[in-house]
Amino acid sequence: MHRKLTEVSQTFDVAVLGAGAGGLSAAIFAALEGARVLLVERCEHVGGTSAYSAGTTWIPLTHHSNKIGAKDSHEKVADFLDRAVGNHSPAVLRDAFLHAGREVVATLEDRTVMQFRVRPFHPDYMYELEGASCFGRALEPVPFDASVLGEDLKLIRPPIPEFTVLGGMMVDRDDIAQLMKIGKSFRSTVYSAKLIARYYRDRMRHGRGTRLVMGNALIGRLLLAALKLNVTILTNTETVSLIGNGDGITGVLLGQDGNERTVAVAGGVILATGGFAQHKAMRAAKLPHPLPEFSPSAPGSNGALHELAFEAGAYHGETAAQPCFWAPVSRRSRKDGSIAVFPHFVFDRSKPGIISIGRDGRRFVNESTSYHRFVSAMYAANRDGSHIPVYLVADAEALKKYGLGMIRPRGNIRPFLADGYLTKGTTLDELAAKLGIDADGLKDSVSRMNAYAKTGIDADFARGTTVYEKANGDAAYGPNPSLGALDTAPFYSVRLWPGDIGSATGLVGDENGRLLRRDGSVIEGLYACGNDLQSIMGGIYPGPGITIGPAIVFGALSGRHAARRKSEGARAGGGLPSAVGKQWKRVRASGVNP
Repeated sequence: MHRKLTEVSQTFDVAVLGAGAGGLSAAIFAALEGARVLLVERCEHVGGTSAYSAGTTWIPLTHHSNKIGAKDSHEKVADFLDRAVGNHSPAVLRDAFLHAGREVVATLEDRTVMQFRVRPFHPDYMYELEGASCFGRALEPVPFDASVLGEDLKLIRPPIPEFTVLGGMMVDRDDIAQLMKIGKSFRSTVYSAKLIARYYRDRMRHGRGTRLVMGNALIGRLLLAALKLNVTILTNTETVSLIGNGDGITGVLLGQDGNERTVAVAGGVILATGGFAQHKAMRAAKLPHPLPEFSPSAPGSNGALHELAFEAGAYHGETAAQPCFWAPVSRRSRKDGSIAVFPHFVFDRSKPGIISIGRDGRRFVNESTSYHRFVSAMYAANRDGSHIPVYLVADAEALKKYGLGMIRPRGNIRPFLADGYLTKGTTLDELAAKLGIDADGLKDSVSRMNAYAKTGIDADFARGTTVYEKANGDAAYGPNPSLGALDTAPFYSVRLWPGDIGSATGLVGDENGRLLRRDGSVIEGLYACGNDLQSIMGGIYPGPGITIGPAIVFGALSGRHAARRKSEGARAGGGLPSAVGKQWKRVRASGVNP
């Protein structure tokens, strides 16, 4: 559990600052090399935003893809990424990720408790591009019995409450499918009863559920792996400064509970703090306006270590198509006064009987596109201030069957109406009046969608045409699983706002996560991974898990390199010119595609 700063050693081989998926991966791979590793987390919990997430991990070409018969290749994936990302990031870094990914996953599973699995159907988001795949690239963590962690279970950041049931029980897509059939299927009823009984037993014994799924399972497994490798973990600990000798970084100054301690680091310091999501000045400078007010990201990613990295000569990348990764979010006040921020990933936008409109009452986007593209479209349409927020509109049948945001299928809607999260109109005119939007535009949008539902063809935005889009619809609905009429009154709406779910702009590094100066030279002893590192996806979102996958792989590469740097003896003098640094300079000089 919580360790005191004054009790730990003042010398380590590798120090990792930040304990999300990337930081834990860096610590694990450094420790697997025999390094003495210090993992520092400024918050009370480990896991960062990864613990909140679905835990999906986009790492192609692993042995898991082979097991389910995915006919994939390095060339196919590389070409897909070239088409999706283009010159928003150097191709050499994407190749480094693809070459290392298979071995990183195999090492984690062979040498630690980490275990992944694949779904037989889990398509890339940009499925319209040649080289996309409908399965084999996106991994997910196997559910984890975290009772083996004992008291260290309390270190894991709990999931977003609105993603749980019964006051904290975590569920994944398999569980949801079973819970929806309670009373309809004997097998599902038995499954659900066992699941619920275990949850309540866990709460009595451990204070929370110990069956972890999705992001919590990912973090739980990585945490146990780190503990088994004797990684020293400090929580509630700030990094006050990076210590260097003019040529590189040789240590850190840490602070905890009013105490400070200098820790010498022989191999390297790895930044894994989650990016600048909570840094007001960086947000104002880099994110589009109006600035997103609500983010489902975890606290802790305050960008303070980016400022320290700048002092050491590092810099932010400038080639990303978007400065961060996006998801539309709805918001609601909780009983304790905090704000619940709910990301609308796939559960509602693509379902029949649901559309999204601006203040003019008209559709502006293919609702079944990825959450990242959805928010990009919000900003593109908001030049006159009419599309922040936008409005997700459903008829009574769609609301009952699919839910809407925080409202679950067949859920009680009265509390949501009472606090204004959900708006109801007995007619479209009444709904428009309550929302303050154009009624004629709304009625026209509904009329057009009702016609498209009959033909199965969305003549305005081609909704439901790709494999990915159809997958997020309702397979039992036809002729297009994503198109349905809004013809059952009353009508309902939830407001959607832009929400950032992770930084795409980060510190520029090379194929081992070593941070670079603008002249392309290496800052010796200083690394980054996760959202602290400029995204190899260049602010594009080609598939599920494209933040966590690279975070784990570059965490592994940086941790391993820092450990080996120590064992081989750190070079004296400044960093040598980097081939990747030269590639970054060429990318900046060439400009980027819009």
